[in-house]
Parts: sequence; structure tokens; C-alpha cells
Amino acid sequence: MVSSNSSSAKAAAIVSKPGKPELATVVPQLLRWFRDHKYQVVVDEETKPHAPGVEVVRREDLGSRPLEFVVVLGGDGTLLSATRAVAKAGIPVLGVNLGSLGFLTEVPLDQLYPTLQGIEDSCCNVETRCMVHCEAVRKDKVVSSYEALNDIVVGKGTISRLNSCDVYVDGEFVSEYKADSLIISTPTGSTAYSLSAGGPIVMPTVNAFVVTPVAAHSLTHRPLVVPDTSSIELVVNTGEDEAYLSVDGQVGMPMYDGDRVRCRKSEHHVKLLRVQGTFFDVLRTKLKWGQR
Repeated sequence: MVSSNSSSAKAAAIVSKPGKPELATVVPQLLRWFRDHKYQVVVDEETKPHAPGVEVVRREDLGSRPLEFVVVLGGDGTLLSATRAVAKAGIPVLGVNLGSLGFLTEVPLDQLYPTLQGIEDSCCNVETRCMVHCEAVRKDKVVSSYEALNDIVVGKGTISRLNSCDVYVDGEFVSEYKADSLIISTPTGSTAYSLSAGGPIVMPTVNAFVVTPVAAHSLTHRPLVVPDTSSIELVVNTGEDEAYLSVDGQVGMPMYDGDRVRCRKSEHHVKLLRVQGTFFDVLRTKLKWGQR
């Protein structure tokens, strides 16, 4: 449960997806709610145009603030960016959907204030989601590292040809995958890119990762589910071509022949605020599954 202490200063942040016309109305109303409930508020750069006079903090620096929680106004992409910024600090995130599919931004706009009141009344649950830690290794040196809530993807660069990766799990060779891309997905990410590539839907409470090829050259290369205690390593075989490492579809770097991508369960977790509903409620709503 999330609890708030009215006797001490409370702080929250607002993170927004740019270009959403609803923000012009939603943000001032939300700021008014926070003021009425004695919160100190900061906003990111994207929210700034709708929050005159409110302190602006770069999204990547939000984790350094003593925040009770972060309200994300937008879609799953905005939430993914916010969670990577605050996961290390253990700050919970409330995702408010502004019109996109939104598996993670579950709260519809008309439920924003009842949900916030639920947080005030300590009636809000915190759902913990695992992350995947990724290291890019070049010539035996770690050149970059990332944390992802959804997935790590090694795909083609600018040249339209198959991407080739050798896959190892806990040091044991699995196979050479020739495909457009190869996805290492968390349970949370199983409803994202992996799902569109034919991967399974995995409940968030399942301790597993999914290895999903995209448009595999071999019909026998199917999605592979492994324990999240596993270490997964991809060795990039590109010859003179370039591949690309993508983290949650938002950040990443070019990859070259012989580069390695090492993935394991992250030490950090994402905390998502929920008032009601279950994972299957979300699936029925978002995927239009039939009702009983």
C-alpha cells in the first residue's frame, strides 16, 4: 500500500507526452489538486508550457528528488522513459492514459482524481515489475549499460538484410538466430514488441524472460522462455554491416561484428500504482477479448 503523511511535506512530479492537446486543460487542473492536498510539485520540460511558475526538473534527474510518486500523462512510451529515470530511487509511478493503447498507462483520464484520492486514502497498491539490465561489450570492454522495463532489441542497422546473432543462455550455446531483430523481453514487455512478433503473453508475476525472433529465417526458431535468473548473451555477427541495440525502443547504440550484448535481471524494480483491476482486466480491455 502507498501511504501519505499529512504532517510532513509531500512532493510529486508530473511527466507529460509532448503535443497532447489535453495537457492544456489537464495539467492546470492536476496542479490545483496537488495544491489543495498540500503537495510540492515539479514538472519535466514537456509539461513546462502548461505549468507556469512551477519548478522544472529534467526527466532524467527526477530520481534525485524525494518524491512520493510521479504522474505520467501520455502513453506507454512516456511511462517507460519516466520509469527508467526513477526506478533506482524506488519512486512509484502512476500512468494516466491520454488516448493510446496503453498497457502500462492503465488509468483513464476520467479516473485520474478518484485514483489520486485512493492514493491519499492509502487504498492504492504498488505493483512491482522487474527490469532487465543490459551491457554492450566491445573487445572485452563494457562500453555502455542500460536498464529496461520492456525489452532489449538487437536489430538491423540501415541496410535491409537479415541480422545474425549467436545466443547463449548461462554460457551454453543455444543457436544462431538469423532474423530482422532479436528481442529479450521482460514479462511487462511481453505485451509490447514481443507480442507483435508472435511471442507469448507472460503474467507480470512470472519470473522469466522471453527471447523472441522477429521474422526469423528459420521456421523452427520460436520464442524461448527462460528463467529470469539466467544470463543471456547475444554475439552480433554482422560482417561489415551495422546492427543496432535498442532499449525500450527509445535509447540505444550501433553494434558491430563481434560485439556482445549481455542481459540479466536488474537489481532495480519499477513500482506501478494501481487502485483496482487485474492484469487480465487490462488484457480484456486493451486486446478486446470477449466477456463472459
